[in-house]
Amino acid sequence: MRLREGRCSFTHAIDIAEDSGAGTLTYVGRFDVAEFAVVLEPSEPLRTARRAFYAGMVALTDALRVYAPPNKEIAIDWPDAIRVDGGLVGGGRLAWPSSAKEGELPRWLVFGAMIRTVAVTEREAGIDPLASALDQEGFDEAGPVQVTESFARNLLRSLDAWQTDGFDGTARDFLRRLSGERESTHAIAENGDLMTRSGTNLTERHDLRKSLLSPSWLEPKLREPRL
Repeated sequence: MRLREGRCSFTHAIDIAEDSGAGTLTYVGRFDVAEFAVVLEPSEPLRTARRAFYAGMVALTDALRVYAPPNKEIAIDWPDAIRVDGGLVGGGRLAWPSSAKEGELPRWLVFGAMIRTVAVTEREAGIDPLASALDQEGFDEAGPVQVTESFARNLLRSLDAWQTDGFDGTARDFLRRLSGERESTHAIAENGDLMTRSGTNLTERHDLRKSLLSPSWLEPKLREPRL
């Protein structure tokens, strides 16, 4: 479902999720940002179904890898931000019904994403190490349409692997993409929380549900990836 510029694919997907059903994909017709969202219908309680966010993030990074120049690092800042050679290009987010209970089957989930494809300022690549765009990183053929289509294909592949072989493979794929200290070891708990251990016997737990309530990469007023 194509939306006009100025609309929000994530909000629209949430609004129609109950009626439209699984697989509905909304996207915004923009030249500078790939913005899209997809409706999912999980078959397990919200507490564990929320891990679908990881499948979406794996699909999103795989979608970019298709068009990435050689030796470009595409990494995830847990849980939701995507960086190319350290520069923030966007990320993913997840929504679920506000009335859904952790132990009950949610009626729907919506995974949304936004990737900056074209830099609309005069910044040159490498000047601001905190933000970037695909065109600045050499993704010459990765426009919004290409990124969206590639994501859709990779999401189907990611979800199929989860259904066939279980979540462990999805977890490994996600954890391999994490940025940060290589000395740390990570695992994903049954409810999606990230477990991190670094050099000691102490394990730190990061709450996925709380982290997803406020996307780290999004500038709310502009509704675009942060600069």
